[in-house]
Amino acid sequence: MEFKHVSVLLHESIAGLKIKPQGIYVDCTLGGAGHSSEILRKLGPEGRLIGIDQDPAAIHNAAVRLQSFAGQFHAVQRNFYELKYILQELGIDKVDGVLFDLGVSSYQLDTPNRGFSYMHDAELDMRMSPDIATSAKDLVNKFSEQELADIIRRYGEEKWAKRIATFIVAERARQPITTTGKLVEIIKAAVPAAARREGPHPAKRTFQALRIAVNQELDILNKTMKDAVEALHPGGRISVITFHSLEDRIIKDTFKELANPCTCPPAFPVCACGKTAQVKIITNKPIEPSKEEVETNPRARSAKLRIVEKLSI
Repeated sequence: MEFKHVSVLLHESIAGLKIKPQGIYVDCTLGGAGHSSEILRKLGPEGRLIGIDQDPAAIHNAAVRLQSFAGQFHAVQRNFYELKYILQELGIDKVDGVLFDLGVSSYQLDTPNRGFSYMHDAELDMRMSPDIATSAKDLVNKFSEQELADIIRRYGEEKWAKRIATFIVAERARQPITTTGKLVEIIKAAVPAAARREGPHPAKRTFQALRIAVNQELDILNKTMKDAVEALHPGGRISVITFHSLEDRIIKDTFKELANPCTCPPAFPVCACGKTAQVKIITNKPIEPSKEEVETNPRARSAKLRIVEKLSI
């Protein structure tokens, strides 16, 4: 299957980086290479782009799509959590900009055998990288009822988390739950009919929760953002696109912490903790997709773009 992914907030996120033709940039979520293509088009002969993705399909796609930029583009199949070490291994001290397009890609959702989608019946997997040891199938069949309820409530913000977990445990006692289709059936049975008639698909929040848990998507964001800021030249920028409130809240809070790190009590006349701001927040309110973009690509509906710029210390 061809790796297709419609890049969300493409022009806004790239404009936010203020690309320098001779600069070094990192696309931490290579995906379908849409953002990378745009960055490379703005670079001069001396500019470089590092593309990171843990999905081997994304790396393969980028090698084909970006082959005309072979001298300027370098792809790395790793988790962006390792950004700091990837740059060290490449002998790169500082970069001029970093981009993150968080969450699952259209390709991953639309490839049934990856097991991300509640719209296709397939093996229950949801791993963004084959190197991840635990799949969604492992979670639903091995975790306790309380652990499952906690995951679905925390990462899916699902009102019916406890009931869904109870139904999962009851079903797996009869036979293992191995497919997305079976899991959707269980969720539909667990969610009361009145609740199923309104709002999103009844399985949407549970599938989101399992995917986040399998790939540890939220646990790594705070440290990764701080590592990205550390990697920037003064004046360098970070653009981050989020797709749900949980990840957006982490990005927002991390950027606020880096922009205003003082821990002194408000009554102190002057700062005594000595902590200074590392970034300036460029987007006081996140940039959201235009009505036209949402009409063209409905998956862009919940996207938010936040941008910060590193200060001279």
